[in-house]
Amino acid sequence: MRGSARPWLVSLSILLVILAGAYLYARWPTHTRAILRQPAAGHLLHDGPGGYLAIAADCAACHTAPGGKPFAGGLRLESPVGAIYSTNITPDHESGIGNYTLDDFDRAVRHGIARNGATLYPAMPYPSYSLMTDEDVADLYDYFMHHVEPAAAPAPVNGIPWPLSMRWPVGVWRKLFAPSPDAPQFNASRFSDPQVARGAYLVEGPGHCGSCHTPRAFTLQEKALNDSSPDFLAGGPVIDGWVAVNLRGNPADGLGRWTQSDIVATLRTARNKEQTVVGSAMSDVVVHSTSQLTDADLLAIASYLKTLGPMAKDQAQFAANPATATALAAGRESNRGAELYDDNCAVCHRTDGAGSPNVLPKIAGNPTALSANADSLIRLVLAGSSLPGTADAPSTLGMPGFGWRLSNEEVAQLLTFVRSGWGNQAAGVSAHDVARVRAELDEQAAALKSPKN
Repeated sequence: MRGSARPWLVSLSILLVILAGAYLYARWPTHTRAILRQPAAGHLLHDGPGGYLAIAADCAACHTAPGGKPFAGGLRLESPVGAIYSTNITPDHESGIGNYTLDDFDRAVRHGIARNGATLYPAMPYPSYSLMTDEDVADLYDYFMHHVEPAAAPAPVNGIPWPLSMRWPVGVWRKLFAPSPDAPQFNASRFSDPQVARGAYLVEGPGHCGSCHTPRAFTLQEKALNDSSPDFLAGGPVIDGWVAVNLRGNPADGLGRWTQSDIVATLRTARNKEQTVVGSAMSDVVVHSTSQLTDADLLAIASYLKTLGPMAKDQAQFAANPATATALAAGRESNRGAELYDDNCAVCHRTDGAGSPNVLPKIAGNPTALSANADSLIRLVLAGSSLPGTADAPSTLGMPGFGWRLSNEEVAQLLTFVRSGWGNQAAGVSAHDVARVRAELDEQAAALKSPKN
């Protein structure tokens, strides 16, 4: 008995030593240099550049809950380990950041370290914000301290179960995967065109586009933080039920067939002649951030995105084929999916799948229809959606949900037809996939009805 127990004791001892070492590593203080610029005194009389930076960084989208006060937090954010609630970043001294110095603010924004030394969950995109300049961080600090109304609003308790709720493992993650505190800031000199350099700064830094649109490793860090890797912006995880699409130059499931004007129109109004599907997460980005950027900055972003080449291999293809339109127009429905399309979709999206420019999305060659992950399409059919209204496009165009009338098998047949018609060449959809998304929608609906929300 004594001999058989010894290996277990040795293994347990090794495990305890590893855990103790990891704990000490996480708790060891992270030193960051003092920020080199103080906010200009003149900014105290107006929003200054900090207000614009808060828009470019999309701070309101996460830190303002529906019906809540601006930047007072409380928005529920789903994560792989459970629900996280955004924090209060108003200058309230009790529940906000009113006691933060400029260096405290800098450590939180660019390094993911709260004033009490705890590591912030990477739902806060500090790996991207680490590229922001000292000047921009100082201006942002000035805006939040002097131009945002204080609000007493303690954040709700996060819905992450123990032991996943322990913060010190997140500290290990930060030290292993987030940029080093000594990492250089954004280097504009690697771009010959100042417009492209500005776009790269906005995309890689404050705009933190990679947080959603870049694939993540098993350990949940982004596989790339800039365009030095072909993984950057090559399509990210599913966020709130919507697929973060590929933003690289792939002609089928990326932006390869988009012009700069198409990109600018989408960022300004959430729609363009290519008629991408803008899901709820991106709708918030358009409303709170990109629709309010200057024309120059939107063009800079578009110019930079158009420099990104395609991934090594397309995950889907599109070659326009009139056979589908010809058959549907003649009343020839080759399968149940075609019948369902004629009955439910053709009145808006037409038998040629072309929709109506700037009004109804086209399906033929649509990057969302060609995405390797069909979750966005499944969600659209089950629950419907609507495009946001902006200053330049105030109408909120909507699509009704059909989940109440179509079974999982019928939705799968319909979308398999859509992803293979008009020249689309994407994989089919299974009833199992539809059932999974339907269950997720039911869970989200239940969470919204809970007392915390």
